[in-house]
Amino acid sequence: MVEIRNLHRHFGTLKAVDDVSFEFRRGQTFGFIGPNGAGKTTTMRILATIDVPTRGNAFVDGRSVVSDADRVRELIGYMPDSFSTYANVNCGEYLDFFARAYGLRGKARLTALRRVMSFTELADLTEKPIDSLSKGMRQRLCLARALIHDPKVLILDEPSAGLDPRARIELRELLRLLAGDGKAILISSHVLTELSEMCQAVAIIELGRIVAAGPVHEIRAMSSAVALVEIGVLRDSHLVEQWLRAQPDVGEVLVQNNELSVHFPADPEAQANLLHRMAVANLPIVSFRSRNENLEDVFMAVTRGKVQ
Repeated sequence: MVEIRNLHRHFGTLKAVDDVSFEFRRGQTFGFIGPNGAGKTTTMRILATIDVPTRGNAFVDGRSVVSDADRVRELIGYMPDSFSTYANVNCGEYLDFFARAYGLRGKARLTALRRVMSFTELADLTEKPIDSLSKGMRQRLCLARALIHDPKVLILDEPSAGLDPRARIELRELLRLLAGDGKAILISSHVLTELSEMCQAVAIIELGRIVAAGPVHEIRAMSSAVALVEIGVLRDSHLVEQWLRAQPDVGEVLVQNNELSVHFPADPEAQANLLHRMAVANLPIVSFRSRNENLEDVFMAVTRGKVQ
C-alpha cells in the first residue's frame, strides 16, 4: 500500500533523510522509531505531500507523492505532532470545514461528519469551542479531521504525546479498530512499549538513515545474539562502568545508582567468563542476570543517540 524508495531530503549540507526505504501494507500498523532529529517527521511530511524529496520517491497505492500529489492527498489522512485551531470555532464547524475542503457535499458530508464524530466519541462535543478541549480531546479531533474523507492510509506523528494513560489506551484502541478496517497506518512514537503492542512491523531511523526495519519479531531476533545483562553492585558503580567499557564485546553500558545494564553477547559461556573476570577483579558484584531483549533494548542497541 505504501512504499518509500531511496528517499533523500537535504537542507544545505544537512542530510535530514538519507536513502530511506521501507514499505507497509493494508491493515498493518507500522511503527517509525528514532531519536529527536532523526528524520521521522521529515519523512512523514514527504509522504503526506507537504514536503518534496531531494531525491528518491514514495508511493501510496502505486501513486507517486511527487508526480501525483493531488491524488495521493485523497488517499491519506495526516495527523501532525501539533496542529493549529481557529478562533471562535467549535468542533462541528472545524470538521465541517475540512469535509468541505475534501469536496464532500450534501448527504455525503453529513454522513462523514456523523461517522467520524461517532467513531472518535466527539458527538456530544459538537458545539464545544476547540480552545476549551483537553489535550486528549484535541487529539481525537485531529484524528477525526484526518479520517473525515475515509482515507486508505493514516500518517500519525506522535499522536499520543502528552496524553494521560487513559487517553493513550483509548487512542490505541481506536487505531486497532482502524487497522482492522483495512487502513494502513504509519505511526511514530517515543513510547516503544506502546508501539510493540500496536505494530506488526517497525523501522528504526537515526541520523536520517534506517538502521533496522522489518516485522517486530524479526527486529527482536536481529539482536538475539545480544543480551541485556543486568549487574547489581554494592558500591563504586562508576568504577565498575569504567572496567566494563574496557572489556571486549561489551556494548552500551547504562548506569542507574548501583544497577548497570550492559549489552553483551547472549552466549552463556561468554557471560560466565565476564562474571569470572569481574570476580577476579574484585568488583563488588551482588547480582548478575541476563534477560531477553524487548523493543526498547533493541533500540538502545542499534542507535547511539547521535543528532545532526
